[in-house]
Amino acid sequence: MKTGGKLWMILAVLLTAQFPAAGQNNSWTHFRGDELNGIVPEGDFPVNWNDSTNIEWKFETEGRGWSSPVVYDDQVWMTSATAAGDRMFALCINLETGKKIFEMDLFTPDTVYRRHAVNSYATPTPAIEEGFVYVHFGRYGTACIDTRTGKKVWVRTDMECAHVQGPGSSLFLYEDKLIVHMEGTDVQDIYALDKRTGETIWKTSRAPEFYDPLADIGKKAYVTPIVIEVDDRNLLVSNGSAVCDAIDIETGEVVWYIPQGEDSTISMPVSYAGKVYFYTSFVTPDEGEKYCELWAVDPEGEGNLTGNIEWRRQFPILQLLTPVIHDGLLYTIDTRSEMHCIDAGTSETVWQHKMKGKYNSSPIWAGGKIYVTSTRGETYVIEAGRNYKLLAVNSLPGEVWSTPAFVEESILMRTSKGLFRISAMDRITGMYTE
Repeated sequence: MKTGGKLWMILAVLLTAQFPAAGQNNSWTHFRGDELNGIVPEGDFPVNWNDSTNIEWKFETEGRGWSSPVVYDDQVWMTSATAAGDRMFALCINLETGKKIFEMDLFTPDTVYRRHAVNSYATPTPAIEEGFVYVHFGRYGTACIDTRTGKKVWVRTDMECAHVQGPGSSLFLYEDKLIVHMEGTDVQDIYALDKRTGETIWKTSRAPEFYDPLADIGKKAYVTPIVIEVDDRNLLVSNGSAVCDAIDIETGEVVWYIPQGEDSTISMPVSYAGKVYFYTSFVTPDEGEKYCELWAVDPEGEGNLTGNIEWRRQFPILQLLTPVIHDGLLYTIDTRSEMHCIDAGTSETVWQHKMKGKYNSSPIWAGGKIYVTSTRGETYVIEAGRNYKLLAVNSLPGEVWSTPAFVEESILMRTSKGLFRISAMDRITGMYTE
């Protein structure tokens, strides 16, 4: 290579470092991204990797936590806890170097309640914005941290519920509000907090007529909400164990609801082309196995919108992951490891494929590909579209229960062994590997 070529390559690398390419995203502010929809509209993301190939860095995390990483500028934040739950803390890592910036002890509860064997005490994903990150450990506490100093801004420990199987609902930032779900066997409360002070703006409880008939164990939920605009009104949509509610985000008033179910929801709702899609909780038929349903709902109206269900499909119970929808196709994996590509308008199956392993991590649509990771750390990269085409199967050590973050054409994957930054670009040479 001529000297001029070498100089041009070095200059290109320096320019890339200072000025990210058009379309590169440098934030991942919530569970499933900035828009909470699992969509990365632009970017060239890695397709092939393992624990020694296309790994920019690995950060070995302490403790046990299934919260997903969130990113703003050069900071990556996530939460963790000891297996016993007697120490709950937050970690901040430099996005470029993988080096620790902050580690903060947040809660050391005197009493630790039981959790499900596959859950952790640090499962809720934080939310981040410029200058502040918000972390949540369910009944044990919620906190706001100044990302410049690593100091706590405010702390709440008075929002309590009996999770029974540990916390799971992630945080959601909307304008001046931080939305917190506290749904257990005793209470089913949704809070809007002032994100700067932590004070309660409003609190809404699920309607008791839908919950009183249930066994206590069936009242819990672990969902993360979304906000949609309907008739110039912004509605918080949240699918609890017995009812899906649409709540006026400004007032806390329930605008519409659809009841169904008798035990636990985990998967969050998604919005696409003017409709809302979500999994219900368990239903026990007169004969046969329990099931849940995936619904497509027209969100216009008030009161009981059962009549607005445009289609419904039965699925096995315990749907953990959240579907992703792009170009009219809905991608999801059920608890029997069947991956479905469904026409979002008609509910018809476009294709279906039996996968290996079990899945808790939600699928992500990025750069025309679907990324989905099994609990045993295998990521399947599938070409998005109307025909099933597997592009690669990649493996990292450890279990995966969290959903990865996609930033700056790289993937942040959290396993039980640590946090990995996966990239197809060699930042030393500026060249891309195959």
